[in-house]
Amino acid sequence: MAGTGLLVIGDVVTDVVAIHGTPVTSGTDTAADIVMRPGGSGANTAAWAAHLGADTRLLARAGYDSSEWHAGELVKTGVRPHLRVDPDHPTAIVIAMVDVTGERSMLTNRGAGGHISVADWSDDLLDGVRHLHLSGYLLFAEPGLRLARLAMAEATGRGVSISVDPASTGPLGQFGVERFMRETTAADLIIPNRDEALLLTGAATPERAAELLGDRYGTAVVKLGAAGALLARHGAVVAAHPGERAAPIDSTGAGDAFAAGFLAATLAGADDAAALKAGCDAGAAAVSLVGGRPRYGLGSNRLYPIHTD
Repeated sequence: MAGTGLLVIGDVVTDVVAIHGTPVTSGTDTAADIVMRPGGSGANTAAWAAHLGADTRLLARAGYDSSEWHAGELVKTGVRPHLRVDPDHPTAIVIAMVDVTGERSMLTNRGAGGHISVADWSDDLLDGVRHLHLSGYLLFAEPGLRLARLAMAEATGRGVSISVDPASTGPLGQFGVERFMRETTAADLIIPNRDEALLLTGAATPERAAELLGDRYGTAVVKLGAAGALLARHGAVVAAHPGERAAPIDSTGAGDAFAAGFLAATLAGADDAAALKAGCDAGAAAVSLVGGRPRYGLGSNRLYPIHTD
C-alpha cells in the first residue's frame, strides 16, 4: 500500500527578481529593487507543500555553482531534497522583471535542469509516497521526458496517483498539445492555469476547458489567478472557489503555491471545495511575497521537524 508522502519532480532555479516602478527603457538604467531567491516551479511547489504540512520530497538537478545553497534552502522549508549535482552545468537561472501590477516577464536559462534524466532516478524515491507531481518543464527536453515516462510507469505500478502542471504556454505550444496529453496520459489530475487550459483544449471558456480536461484526465483543476479556481471531474465542473483577496507584490510562484496547497489539502483528506480554497489561500500568500517560496517562520504548519546540519 502506498504511503502518505508527496514526490515532486521538477526544476530548481536561481531567481533574480527585479521589481521596477516604471517601464524598462532600452539603452539606459531603470531603477529597481533587485533580490536573489531560490525558485523553480517544481522546487516552489515542493517548498509550499512542505510548508503546509505535506511529507514532501523533491527530485531535481542543480548545478555545480549553487547546489549546496539550494539544498539548504529546501531543507529549511521542510522538503526532503534529492538533488543531483551536475558537474558541467550551472543551476538554471531566471531573471524576472516584475512591474507595478505584479505581472512578470522572464529571461530563462535552464542550465542543469535541462539535463535531468533517467540516470537521476532511483526506485526508492517512491518509498512511502502516495502521490507523484510532475512539473511540465520536465517534459520539454528529451532527457527529462524519458525520466517523466519512467517515473509515471513506476508510480502507476505502485498504485501512486499522478498529477501534472503544464508549466507555461510558450514551451507547451512548441512541444505540441496532443503530444503533451499523450505523454501524460498516466496522470489522473492536471493543474493548468487559464491560458494553458484554453491552449490544451481550444475551448472558448475556462469552464469548458475544465470539462474537457476533466473528461480526459479524470480530474482537472484550472487556476484562474485572482478569480480563484474550478475543478472538473469526468467532464463536469463539480467545485469552484472565487479566490482570496491579496495585495499583489510579485506573482512569481503563485501557480506553484496553488498546486501545493491543493495537493497538501487533498493528501490530508480535504474534499474538493476545501482543497480548492487551500490552493487559493496558498496562491494569495505567494503573491504577497517577493520570490516563489514561503518564508521561514511564517506560521508553517509542518507535520514533522526540520533537521539541519
